[in-house]
Parts: sequence; C-alpha cells; structure tokens
Amino acid sequence: MKLFTGMLILVLLVLAGGASMHRSSAAPAGLQWADAARRTHAHFQGQAGTVAQFGDSITVTQAYWSPLRYERRNASPGLEQAFRRVNSSLRPECWGDWKGPAFGSEGGQTVRWADAHLAEWLGKLNPEVAVVLFGTNDLQALELPEYRNTLRSLAQRCQERGTVPILTTVPPRHGSEKKAEQFAQAAREIAAELSLPLIDYHAEILKRRPEDWDGALNRFKGIDTYEVPTLISGDGVHPSFPKRFQSDYSEEGLRTSGYTLRNYLTLLKVAEVLDVLKP
Repeated sequence: MKLFTGMLILVLLVLAGGASMHRSSAAPAGLQWADAARRTHAHFQGQAGTVAQFGDSITVTQAYWSPLRYERRNASPGLEQAFRRVNSSLRPECWGDWKGPAFGSEGGQTVRWADAHLAEWLGKLNPEVAVVLFGTNDLQALELPEYRNTLRSLAQRCQERGTVPILTTVPPRHGSEKKAEQFAQAAREIAAELSLPLIDYHAEILKRRPEDWDGALNRFKGIDTYEVPTLISGDGVHPSFPKRFQSDYSEEGLRTSGYTLRNYLTLLKVAEVLDVLKP
C-alpha cells in the first residue's frame, strides 16, 4: 500500500510539473497573439524591420509616427527602450517616407479602398508588420457589417502574405459616438478572433478624457482646430496636435495631444511585436 501511495504521489508530482511547464511556455498575459504572430511570420519572405502604415488622413499625416524619430520629450524609460528597439531594426524610410497612396495611406479613404489596393501594397512593400487604422471615414460611408467583414478580410490577407497586422481602433468622432464605439468593438473582436496585436486607441482616448475628448464642444470654441487642449481636434474628427504638447510624452501631453497619444501607443506596440518576432 505504501509503495502504491508513493508511486501515486510521484505520478501526481510529474503531472503537476508538466502542467507547470506547459503554463510557463504560454504567451504572457496581454500577449495572447504572440504564437499566431510567429506562425504568420514563419512564411515572411521580406526584409526585417519593414513596417507599413495603412490608413486614411489620420495616418498619412506627418504628425503620425514620423515625429518619434526626432524628439521624445519627457519620455518614460519604457518608451525610450521601445524607441531603441524599433529604431535599431526599422528601415529608415519606414519612419516617414512611406506616406501616400502608393504606401497605403490617403485622406478620405475607407476599408473599401484598402481592400481594392492591398495586394499592390503587400506586393510592393512586403512589410513584416502593418499598422492598420481605417474607420473615421467609414463611419459616414459604411454600415457595421461591411466594415467588420472588410477589415477582417484585410487582416487575413496580410497574414496569408506573412505580414503581421496590428489593428488600431477608430477614435471617437463628434456626432457619431455610438457608431464609433461599435466600429472600435468590431476591431477588438477581429483582433481576438484572429489573435492579432491591437492598439485600442478609442479606449485610450476615453480613458484619459471620458467627458471632454471632443474638441468640437462649445467649451473649445474660438481655439484653432488642432490647438484645442483635448485629444480630438476642433473639427470633431481628427486627433489634436497642439504645438505645446507635440512630442511631449508626459502624462499631460498624452491626455492633451491626440497624435502624441497615437504615436506613443503605436511605438509601444510595434516594439512589442518586433520583440515577439525576433529570431
């Protein structure tokens, strides 16, 4: 009986150890997309450090992404570490030269436009990673089912080519608050379904300015469109970019400049993805 009991305990210990080993090999909390990203990357045939930006006017502008290369005032140690990680491997042209329709970004466009041109962009750029944000113009032009289905298709087509897509939720928009939340939720659900990295720009804006994110509110009347001291500019559509907080990554800067906040969130996520994909 003692022998049987001892053997039983030994078996249980081995099983527990195996379970523990299994748990330790799983993706860390918040990185549930990591294994799927590695599987996508396994058939990537392009040049490492190639990061594309697919989107509309909120992406094609030089206020997005490009400023990170030159100045990061009041940056936390974590942000500086993320910058060093990205800058050490990013192709220089991916910081700011890859803007415009030939590179996947243009004002006034929707996921329909991206769907029509994605094969061209993937063939020309062959990106390792693609940051994707469509939705602001889609709020006026598309209904939720078409937006969801087309965005899912874009992400899947990127994966099939070996490109890891990073979805970004649409920011809130004046007069379309409910629909913007629905579109943001669709992006979250697609990211969960396909195990994709996600930048939840919509949620981050509302977390920092739950009551006054909208620069089109009466309280901001008379202030220049992009100078409003909140995260969405005076037109109620585009992120703000007040001069005082451009490239200021303090907490105040992150709750006052919409493009600074998007740059911050994008840099952290791109660094995280590149870390996961490194050999």
